Amino acid sequence: MAAGLSIVVVEDHDLLREATVATLCAHGHHAVGLVCAEDVDTLAGAALPDLFVIDVGLPGEDGFGLAQRLRAARPAVGIVMTTARTRIGDRVAGYGSGADIYLPKPVDPAELLAAVHALGQRLRLADPAAGQLRLDVQQQLLHGAGGTVPLTHAEALLLAALAQAAARTLDRWQVAVHLGLDRRLADRSSLDVRVSQLRRKLLQAGAPRPAVQAIRGHGYRLGVPVSVA
Repeated sequence: MAAGLSIVVVEDHDLLREATVATLCAHGHHAVGLVCAEDVDTLAGAALPDLFVIDVGLPGEDGFGLAQRLRAARPAVGIVMTTARTRIGDRVAGYGSGADIYLPKPVDPAELLAAVHALGQRLRLADPAAGQLRLDVQQQLLHGAGGTVPLTHAEALLLAALAQAAARTLDRWQVAVHLGLDRRLADRSSLDVRVSQLRRKLLQAGAPRPAVQAIRGHGYRLGVPVSVA
């Protein structure tokens, strides 16, 4: 896993984001760029990122908050934090929020690539994240005290998105997207049916109630931590 990592770059400076993505792709990684932390909640695809490169000074939720919730949902994920904030207090906050490596800007491309390589080595050797409930997105399996429960592709993507979302909550339109539904046509009743199926599987795997809550006027909230591998 030291090469060919799946990497998400969260950076609001357009030129810097594009240059970082281009550098990573040129060295054999699959990298995509996002403008803000909130965009992480809309990620879709069978493979979850191995590693995040996160700017601290993001609009909306800052890099510290994003790193903290990513680390809570996926204990083994790689996180490189980049920022112009280089005081010791900022560095301590960065590591405290879950960063593996804290790089001051401007970041030399060679140093970024070295950091990514080092984290790739760690990811290759790491054991799967442990927890009361653990989601294997690739295998579409939910592991818990109640046993192992198979999920559909859409259910696995939705559960991963909920586990990593801010406050473990997604808007209805985001839920529709992860379930493969047309966000413009999906109504509340159709979403409730799909979400209730995921709720039953969470309970079957050993999740306490309420496993997934409907939030009036908003969307749905995952009521229990789930580690994602």
